[in-house]
Amino acid sequence: MNYFNHETAVIDEGCEIGGGTKIWHFSHIMSNCIIGENCNIGQNVVVSPEVVLGKNVKIQNNVSIYSGVTCEDDVFLGPSMVFTNVTNPRSAVNRRGEYSKTIVKKGASIGANATIVCGHDIGEYAFIGAGAVVTKTVPAYALVVGNPAKQIGWMSEYGHRLEFDDNGIAVCEESKEKYKFENNTVVKVTE
Repeated sequence: MNYFNHETAVIDEGCEIGGGTKIWHFSHIMSNCIIGENCNIGQNVVVSPEVVLGKNVKIQNNVSIYSGVTCEDDVFLGPSMVFTNVTNPRSAVNRRGEYSKTIVKKGASIGANATIVCGHDIGEYAFIGAGAVVTKTVPAYALVVGNPAKQIGWMSEYGHRLEFDDNGIAVCEESKEKYKFENNTVVKVTE
């Protein structure tokens, strides 16, 4: 075993867990999950069956990740955020087998207490504000907030808000990364 799990954590059979990953107090990793290298899974986290987490995924305390969710590398999930996997739940109706899929793309961050309604992917390096309720697909680099979540800007890969000039160019002040805004999308400029 080349990962750490706290003695109170429960890890069901059939899971693949990458080296350097840490699973903390009272968390439950359910059957057939795939968890990449160097992930950090906080206290009281539930990872449902067949969830896939990439490398270096950081999950804060009290997060629920339900079947149908895939998080790519370098995703951040803030405290008490939650995914759903059924759009029309009823206690008396078994919806297993009807789970909708949600993909959180590389480098995206989801803030504390946010809710991601299933079937709506989160683009690369998107930033979901604390308490937001995501009810539609979020583009790469988008900054969304509120209930329902609405886009209010764009973010750099480094995690700062981008301000575009008249030529559609923005430079992240901290990282000096350059971005271009065209056709209502943002792309990182590599020179």
